Amino acid sequence: MLHFNQSENVHITAEQSYQGLLERVLFSTLIGVPCCLFLFINGTMLFTLRSKSVFCETSRYILLYNLLFADTVLLALSQLMYILAACRIRLTYPVCGVLAMLTNFTNEISPLTLVVMSLERYVAVCYPLRHAPIITIRNTGVAICVVWTFSLLNILIRVLLLLNFAFEDLQSLQMTDSCSDIAMILGPMSDLYDKTYTCFVFILASLAIASSYVGVMVAARSASTDKASAQKARNTLLLHLVQLGLSLLSTMHASIVISLATTLQRLVIVRIKSVFYVFIFILPRCLCSLIYGLRDHTIRPALINHLCGQLKLSCHSQG
Repeated sequence: MLHFNQSENVHITAEQSYQGLLERVLFSTLIGVPCCLFLFINGTMLFTLRSKSVFCETSRYILLYNLLFADTVLLALSQLMYILAACRIRLTYPVCGVLAMLTNFTNEISPLTLVVMSLERYVAVCYPLRHAPIITIRNTGVAICVVWTFSLLNILIRVLLLLNFAFEDLQSLQMTDSCSDIAMILGPMSDLYDKTYTCFVFILASLAIASSYVGVMVAARSASTDKASAQKARNTLLLHLVQLGLSLLSTMHASIVISLATTLQRLVIVRIKSVFYVFIFILPRCLCSLIYGLRDHTIRPALINHLCGQLKLSCHSQG
């Protein structure tokens, strides 16, 4: 009887391992294929925004390139960390720290860039005569440098907080869990700073975008304002608010997963993290290129031309 029970337990364990492997392969395929597709579209969009002089000499296209570049890098880093987790590859704390900080760095650029893009639309509609002197290529470059510097300072503070963790008390620097931004929140100070910074940035960004939206709405009622331009700017600002909300979710998901981990089983948490990854990380990073690429009459023909050209090139190379 004891031998039978042991054989049955071994069989159940092997069956559970096999189901777990199938599930990981299925999730990896369902997530990896669209992610590669969106990386291809984003890469084509980045190439498109550098293919014509009008894109390189217009402030809103330069800001869009900065936003899309950060989102594309974030998508690539997130996919790399997902593959490492799916393959159950354990990294050391220093290596994981570099990946996590790069992910946080690119993730923080998006909301700040959305603020600058919203202010640019506000000036374009509310102060059309002053738009050209204010929104110059030089000022746009300065604004982008400020965004990157502010995000870099945030990462430096996070690194300093990580260095205060007692790594010397660990038996090994090898991690016991998969590498993620959640795994690198070590200690209460890091957790407190993460929540405080997130609240500060998104309250500031929400106020800036909402104020720009209200300003455009007020200006749209003026007889001297171009109604079509104001309507388009209003829709763009609404899009920025949606993007900001999705960015907020991607930043807050760590806190949500940590709170759920106290009550749910590990396998359920893994599935929830996979769903979060699709709807919070992948989709928002591809919406940017798809929406702007289809909405903008200047970008659309160039983007479609480059996409069709690359697809034809790929078909010819396979043939």
